[in-house]
Amino acid sequence: MPVHHKRSEMKHAPGTVRDSVIQALAARPNGASAAEITRAVSDKLGETASSSVRSYLRLNTPRCFVRSERGVYRLRPDLFETSKLALFDHVPVVSDRHFTFKNTTLELADCFSWLRTRAENSLHAIVTDPPYGLIEYSEEEKEKLRKGKGGVWRVPPSFDGSKRSPLPRFTVLKKSDIHALHDFFLQWGRLVLRATVPGANVVVASNPLLSHIVASALADAGLERRGEIVRMVMTMRGGDRPKAAHEEFGGVSVMPRSMWEPWLTFRKPIEGRVQDNLRKWRTGGFRRPSSEKPFGDVIASSPTRSAERAIAPHPSLKPQAFMRQLVRGVLPLGEGVVCDPFSGGGSTLAAAAAIGYAAVGTEKDEKFFDLSCDAIPRLAAIKTTA
Repeated sequence: MPVHHKRSEMKHAPGTVRDSVIQALAARPNGASAAEITRAVSDKLGETASSSVRSYLRLNTPRCFVRSERGVYRLRPDLFETSKLALFDHVPVVSDRHFTFKNTTLELADCFSWLRTRAENSLHAIVTDPPYGLIEYSEEEKEKLRKGKGGVWRVPPSFDGSKRSPLPRFTVLKKSDIHALHDFFLQWGRLVLRATVPGANVVVASNPLLSHIVASALADAGLERRGEIVRMVMTMRGGDRPKAAHEEFGGVSVMPRSMWEPWLTFRKPIEGRVQDNLRKWRTGGFRRPSSEKPFGDVIASSPTRSAERAIAPHPSLKPQAFMRQLVRGVLPLGEGVVCDPFSGGGSTLAAAAAIGYAAVGTEKDEKFFDLSCDAIPRLAAIKTTA
């Protein structure tokens, strides 16, 4: 006779119940009862407490869900149209946590939900370093990174007494991952287009392997391509000899060692001429470093200093010397609000605080949010030579 084992309730990683609830409703356009949703979540994740599912449904109705009198839940119509975005954690549990330092504010929030509620024409520039491949900042991969087990992340060993920073391995992305990346930035770009003022600069960190995907999506969203800013810095990406054949092919690099980092540069279409847009919206160009020197598209940089990484140990932390030049440049008249929707370690907000700009950011990962709250004032206080 078959032996039936009683399933014990599992403790799920943060975000997995949320994703499974949304995926269950995305597959049921006519809605489902809380019990049916719980069964669907349990089938996917293992035994899941109905209280967890009901709590998430209750907290996010009517923000994300519609509940009928029969106790049937369904996705809100506007979310159902883009329900595949649930795979990217775009619908968070409601949070009201925020941190303020000088003229900057960081909110614990998912940027998609936050941008949807932001007033139109309220942001004057975007400077951000988003997840390039989406996968690397999933709950599963972040947990591997924090434990030093790698996964998608390449966690290099110490070398010459220096511990290198982890890098995501984008060469492992499948075609479906690439399509998902385009969809992610297409939807994000549309929200940015709505929230920013005409002429707002949108500057997005990328990498040479995936920048064309991100650029295509942002252009499809309606933003104008304005070239890219080159951060001149050597990274650990590329340059390796063939794996498991280092000695046999000692004179070969599988791909070029990366000596630069592209920051894609877009702009929300202006109203009229540049001078008209500058008068009305205070945007439409870049702030010159001096009257004699134009803002350039190549900025010399170095890897983030160990002192800064000690303050904000985020895997994608950018140096203040670079960030302050970039953030200063995106507001042509030095007026307005800079936004970083993927705040990470807080380097953009810290740079804004250091140069006296107003800024707002969002971070959906609670651990990174807490890290940034501590790091932003300390990063802003760092002296740089740039």
